[in-house]
Amino acid sequence: MKASGPLSVQNSNNLTIGDLVAKDYRAAEVFEKYGIDFCCGGTITLEIACREKGIDPEQLLRELDQVADKPLDRSQNYGAWELPFLADYIVNTHHAYLKADTAGIAAYLHKIAEVHGDRHPEVIEIADIFDKVAADLTMHLHQEEELLFPAIRKMVALEKKGAEPGARDVEALKSELAALTHEHDGIGAAIHEIRRLANDYAIPDDVCNTFMVAYRKLKEFEDDLHKHVHLENNILFPKAARL
Repeated sequence: MKASGPLSVQNSNNLTIGDLVAKDYRAAEVFEKYGIDFCCGGTITLEIACREKGIDPEQLLRELDQVADKPLDRSQNYGAWELPFLADYIVNTHHAYLKADTAGIAAYLHKIAEVHGDRHPEVIEIADIFDKVAADLTMHLHQEEELLFPAIRKMVALEKKGAEPGARDVEALKSELAALTHEHDGIGAAIHEIRRLANDYAIPDDVCNTFMVAYRKLKEFEDDLHKHVHLENNILFPKAARL
């Protein structure tokens, strides 16, 4: 699968960052290069993003066209997946990662806060913020797995049968989507603050290997969360809202 054609400023003015990454996830590489948020901040247009970052839109579009010029692997064509399959992928990939790694990252952060907090007080604040993110994510994943994703599967099954969902089911789905999107915004803001405090995860000269591992794992956590939230905010949630 290839892109439908080269982008231009004129035909991209109304496209949001989320739209572009939803069409081709490889666009995320370009946006990350320029520090453009494509998950929680994906609702702004490309024009606005370029203006806020002081980026030449023509240059950005040329780079987007370059990554889109190669055939897209079907395994990355997330927008074409059926909603139940996409929900299962999110649970088995991103939820599984969070459940396996979050507690370990928190332990690393508290260790370096204890050892290096005097010279690097920012790590104390980072550990506190991460604890809040971890607690919020525990509730968030439960809400998705026990309420939202089953509701989506039910709606898709009804649609395939040609049946109409009940008004109560529709309102419940809308309410869950709104609440979870709002939670994404809060979690995203917390992760941005962690990155700011960590100076983009630059490693100070006077720290130990545990400090380096903690920051590396924090960066991995952020990267995974970006993709996770993108798949939900820009693909799963909008398609579910149209059911």
